[in-house]
Amino acid sequence: MIRRVVSASTVGTALEWYDFMLYGTASALVFGRVFFPDSDPTVGTLASLGTFAVGFFARPVGGLLFGHFGDRYGRRVVLMITLIVMSISSALIGLIPTHASIGILAPALLVLLRIFQGLGAGAEYAGGSLMAAEHAPDRRRGLYSAIPPTGNAMGVILAALVFTPFTWLSDDAFLSWGWRIPFLISILILPVGLYIRYRIAESPAFKQHVADADERQDIPVAMVIRTAPRSLIAGFLLSVGPNVATYVPSVYALTYISDNVGMAAAVGTAGLLIANVIKLVTLPLSGLLSDLFGRKHVFIAGALLCAAAAFPMFWLMDTGVAVLVWLAMVLVLTFANDLMLGSQAALLAEQFATQYRYTGVAVCRELAAALAGGTLPFIAAYINGRTDGTWGISLMMIIMCLIAVAGALAAADRSRRPFSDHPVSQDAPAVQWP
Repeated sequence: MIRRVVSASTVGTALEWYDFMLYGTASALVFGRVFFPDSDPTVGTLASLGTFAVGFFARPVGGLLFGHFGDRYGRRVVLMITLIVMSISSALIGLIPTHASIGILAPALLVLLRIFQGLGAGAEYAGGSLMAAEHAPDRRRGLYSAIPPTGNAMGVILAALVFTPFTWLSDDAFLSWGWRIPFLISILILPVGLYIRYRIAESPAFKQHVADADERQDIPVAMVIRTAPRSLIAGFLLSVGPNVATYVPSVYALTYISDNVGMAAAVGTAGLLIANVIKLVTLPLSGLLSDLFGRKHVFIAGALLCAAAAFPMFWLMDTGVAVLVWLAMVLVLTFANDLMLGSQAALLAEQFATQYRYTGVAVCRELAAALAGGTLPFIAAYINGRTDGTWGISLMMIIMCLIAVAGALAAADRSRRPFSDHPVSQDAPAVQWP
């Protein structure tokens, strides 16, 4: 069953992040010209990227909403719902008429569907890792929890492989119908994802909680705030680290090597593909290391490596040599980031009691993603424009990594302990609210 659960969580995450990352590619190449044609080209691109950022701000809401239902009714049913929400939203994006056809309603529909994408993504990552963690043997929880996050890398790779051939069409064909096909494919793969997730069982920890509980907790978020404030804050702080190690080298770096270094955009996208292929190995390896040496030690090693590489990453990019640019991206986006991500999956799950675990994990991760993830490329671009060189961006990365270290140090160490040993009474003392 654990193998089936891990496979279902990984494949489902890959399908959902295919949808989520497909939007990012289209927002840079298509949406500014199709849905904001009356704007200056630069303004249209910024408006298009702004709709991309909307998805990040919807993610905490999705984590809170679906986390609530996941803690009340089970993880399995919620993961099936999020898959449906993501796939239908993406397919409908491929059907939106152009601005020339329906005017302002076109970008309005785009933003609305992007919000639904964000709602689904906000619960998917936490739910996939959580299902694996709650099914896994205690001594291998880190390894099994770190496998579903490889679905993110698979989704990025799949989106690139599906979308790229359509960019070879003529400009008119690509803008009129070519870009829509990858989005419409989402509805075709939905039955596959649903079948895979339908075959897995509810997590043992949740079933045991339902059997033991005298009454069902109506508002998990209120319970987690009241009984586990320290875990909530620590989880949020440590989640800052993976965001800085993800969005600076993967999103801002694409703009930097093109606009500042003068290299072709294909160099950056090739680097992303290389980094994400390597992730298929480094993420599970990081989870295994967290089983052997402890979650906090592995996570802190990744955060410190990211801080140490903050200056060298830009030095390597400034050389203009493709191999060194790829090395810079892999160093931060893969090695440093995956040491954090791979250990974070089990570490966050172990911070919260079963009755509010889904809510706690989702809120920590997605609030950090909204505040410290989706805004980072814009902040980095602003800092670069206001300072001489990239030292300001590197300094920001170091500070954020140290914040993540502080969060990891504040987190509880519950490695290898059964989830049944994680009652509310073992968390921080309850806060008495007026």
